[in-house]
Amino acid sequence: MDIQFSPPDIRQEDIDEVVATLKSGWITTGPRTKKFEENLSSFCNTKKTATFSSATTALESVLRLLKIGKGDEVITCAYTYTASASVVCHVGAKLVLADTIPNSFIIDPKDVAKKINKHTKAIIPVDIGGLPADYDELFSVVEDARRFFKPTSTFQKELGRIAIIADAAHSLGSIYKGKRSGSIADFSAFSFHAVKNLTTAEGGAITWNINNWQNNNCVKNSKTAECSYDNESIYRSFMLGSLHGQSKDAFSKLQKGSWEYDIIEPAYKCNMTDIQAALGLSQLKRYSKILQRRHEIIRYYNKAFSDLPVSSLEHFCENKTSSGHLYLLRLLGKSETERNQLINDLASLGIATNVHYKPLPLYTAYKKMGFSILNFPNSYNQYKNEITLPLNTCLKDEEVEYISQSVIKLIKKM
Repeated sequence: MDIQFSPPDIRQEDIDEVVATLKSGWITTGPRTKKFEENLSSFCNTKKTATFSSATTALESVLRLLKIGKGDEVITCAYTYTASASVVCHVGAKLVLADTIPNSFIIDPKDVAKKINKHTKAIIPVDIGGLPADYDELFSVVEDARRFFKPTSTFQKELGRIAIIADAAHSLGSIYKGKRSGSIADFSAFSFHAVKNLTTAEGGAITWNINNWQNNNCVKNSKTAECSYDNESIYRSFMLGSLHGQSKDAFSKLQKGSWEYDIIEPAYKCNMTDIQAALGLSQLKRYSKILQRRHEIIRYYNKAFSDLPVSSLEHFCENKTSSGHLYLLRLLGKSETERNQLINDLASLGIATNVHYKPLPLYTAYKKMGFSILNFPNSYNQYKNEITLPLNTCLKDEEVEYISQSVIKLIKKM
């Protein structure tokens, strides 16, 4: 067999929607992008959604909206992909890393609490593999830290505390205590990269929950109060930031007699196009089936490996349901060398696997910043014997069985 790790699941209806967009005469940001934003808001139970060229630009746009920069600190998890951390560096803030909970892949709220000081402006928890972080605990941490908080912008002042910005790249469709991912944190950044559950080839989005902070320094009716921000103004800020600070997008400019526009600020170029949105709209229509199939494969793996000396990311918890983005499997008691050998052995059988993730302090860029893996023992222990198995909706039942039996056979030989 030749089993790819995570091929995009593109169906005929996706192709038809993209072709229709190409034929429409409108291929950059336009009506389909706005419709995709509306549908994402309905799915996530949020008032508004802003789309971007990637989850990375979306995440960075939140930091810029909050005016986080030089002199500020932002905490994220050592066990993540570089995008969670690089955006902090992009805005000139100091990156602070926290370890994972022991024997867990998610950020440890207790370690976060230890690293908060008067310069801390945001925490970026990571919903790894689609499993939501422990948001109630994180909100409790930032409430306790209000005494440290020193706002340096109007938005920060009105929020009144450290912002919680979810790296929800993996978690579209995840549930945390009855709430959909996207409606839990202050802001949530989604990814629609080619390997994600729902793809637009490249792309990302931001949702936000204004009620999280209007209960604090702003009254709920922001139109008549002293609150500078409401859902519409936040959306407009994101749109300005993603299209050169231009007061009109291209679609608006091309309306008859509506050529003139202003440049409000010298901003960036990271907007989503209608071609991307068309693919996203089509995939979102069948997203419930995508989640269902991913959950089926996870349950099959869980049952197949139940007698092995392994542990996996728990996708179905009492208060959490994962989007089923990644199947992270730890080989208990095994070393990096043994894990890497299993990866090679599976490759020889035609099965592509991966590792999620190499902790950031193991990379050259983060070593140069002064980070040492010795300070993140839990993250290293999770990484050293972790292997990620194929989990995607292109997999056939016989391929899932072949993967399972191959893993069982090879682990029993170790």
